[in-house]
Amino acid sequence: MNGKSAILAKIRASLKAPTDDDDRRSVVAARLAQAPKGIIPARGQLPPPERVALFRAMAEKYNATTEHIDGLAALPASVSAYLKSRNLPAAIRIGNDPRLATAPWTAEATLEIRHGASDGQDLAAVSHAFGAVAETGTLALLSGPDNPVTLNFLPEHHIVVVRAEEIAGDMETIWARLRAAQGGSMPRTVNFITGPSRSADIEQTLLLGAHGPRALHIVIAGNP
Repeated sequence: MNGKSAILAKIRASLKAPTDDDDRRSVVAARLAQAPKGIIPARGQLPPPERVALFRAMAEKYNATTEHIDGLAALPASVSAYLKSRNLPAAIRIGNDPRLATAPWTAEATLEIRHGASDGQDLAAVSHAFGAVAETGTLALLSGPDNPVTLNFLPEHHIVVVRAEEIAGDMETIWARLRAAQGGSMPRTVNFITGPSRSADIEQTLLLGAHGPRALHIVIAGNP
């Protein structure tokens, strides 16, 4: 018997649960297969254009900046303009996201592209979100080589691209979409990000960049 089996055996013994209770097993299996859905607020249940507008309003409420581009072809120019407007070096770090790879980065000759996880020395990083939640202005990013988790936390400026059509009204839709996309399995980490890092622990004074990026810029690509 391994450690996990020993712990579960003690729990069953304390509950006085029989080990051969097929009825309990069937109830648990049914619950996992057909979990009941909770109540979803109506605020995010809007037509696509209004849903995107709500997402932008909520994201900006929590100190993020947003902009809209027609498609990924305009992303390199958008990133360059963001860096210039903040007097940042013309250098970004990105992962291996195939969607970001389709952007014409070579069109921005002065922009240096670094690949892979951040070592903490990068001022700006670009990620592609799995989706977003309109009712809270929240981005959903998946861990992995496509978009390393370090890009979410180490650079001072985080630029996140999300497709307009992938902005959902509520978080429940994001989880359902993720389960369907992953075939039931899950990535190691799902990060939900609302605005840049902040803290008001000291004298209730809001400080941006306390535990991560001090600036979050969201680029919404395409139309819903």
